[in-house]
Amino acid sequence: MSAKGNVKYVIIAILFLGWSLGNFDRFIMNYAILGISEDFHLTASATGIVLSSFFAGYALMQIPGGWLADKFGYRKVLIIAVLLWSIFTFITGSAWSLWSLILIRFFFGLGEGSYFPAASKGIANWFPQNERSRAMSIMLTSGTIMGVITPIIGTTLMHSVGWRMIFYIVGGIGLVITLLFYFLLHEQNETKLVKREAVLQTKSPLSEVLKTPMIWNLFIANFSIYAVNWGLSTWMPTYLLNVKGLDLTSVGIISAIPAFAGIFAMLVSGYILDRLPEGKDKLLAAIFGLLTAISLYLMAFAPTITMLVVYSSIVIILLSFNIILITSVPLKILPEKVVGTANGFINTGAQFAGVLTPMLIGYLVDSFGGSYNAAFIMLICFALLCSIALFLIRPKTQLVQAQTNSLN
Repeated sequence: MSAKGNVKYVIIAILFLGWSLGNFDRFIMNYAILGISEDFHLTASATGIVLSSFFAGYALMQIPGGWLADKFGYRKVLIIAVLLWSIFTFITGSAWSLWSLILIRFFFGLGEGSYFPAASKGIANWFPQNERSRAMSIMLTSGTIMGVITPIIGTTLMHSVGWRMIFYIVGGIGLVITLLFYFLLHEQNETKLVKREAVLQTKSPLSEVLKTPMIWNLFIANFSIYAVNWGLSTWMPTYLLNVKGLDLTSVGIISAIPAFAGIFAMLVSGYILDRLPEGKDKLLAAIFGLLTAISLYLMAFAPTITMLVVYSSIVIILLSFNIILITSVPLKILPEKVVGTANGFINTGAQFAGVLTPMLIGYLVDSFGGSYNAAFIMLICFALLCSIALFLIRPKTQLVQAQTNSLN
């Protein structure tokens, strides 16, 4: 194996580690909020605002983060991102009021917001086109692994040290990982492996990205699928505690089961997507969006906890495939010089969903007297919207021809 071949595996391992930390920092709030809500006497609506405040900052940094990675290189952007979000994770433990918590979480989101588009740039920088879905799936699998680990660790730490100490510990770990990024992360000159049929010119990355209809379809699909994802991940612990009457330990265990299924779904999805013919991948993802809607309906009216866990696991498996597809498509068909900008824009859709969905669910729960039925109906509609957006994506050959015609 060449030296370059060895380096790319070090790179994906570092990206995996950083995204693991980012997801743990993000997911731990879903369990810390149980103690925070009690200490600050928060309503469901106020809790939703706290959960959404991170995503507001995160969404704002998606496009700038991608642009910065395209212009200055992904290494510098990633190091600064990990450093900033680790600092604000630490500061979260010192929050003294609802508004201080909202502001801290907002700046935490700003710090972390550059990571995903910059990491996408790193994958395009080191991996050939036919390995990028697998590389992306490996990095994103860290999220599903954290989805297994965080409920168990989070509920255990809530019992033993409390929510404030959790953030002090995790923030300190982040500073150590920042040093690892500084010494181990490397960057090579941009690859020349750009397909001749690439649909975008590179004179003005964002403006050219926005002229591509497929990018808007992916934006809508990403918004919709992450509305489901963030809606479930942020509110499911509270739902299990308040509606299903489970204790904190049981909430942690049950929340970990669907995430465990998601680990394998992420890895298998990347492998499959690198082998599916062009066009068939998006059609399959559209079908999975429809199946997600059906599974959410069955989940909402599951008669037992066991069936709820089964349907929840099916939802996570279906979401995993669509998330990998949406995030890897730009890596495969766009020039490397605009990959960061393109994925930053597409991921902005996911983070807008993170801003809106937790707040909307909190509002709906308060408005319907504690019932989550309206919230589930909203998530079902989002899953259907994702399916429609993916179904309307044209085959790549048509996309290239249309872009060529527009440039002539």
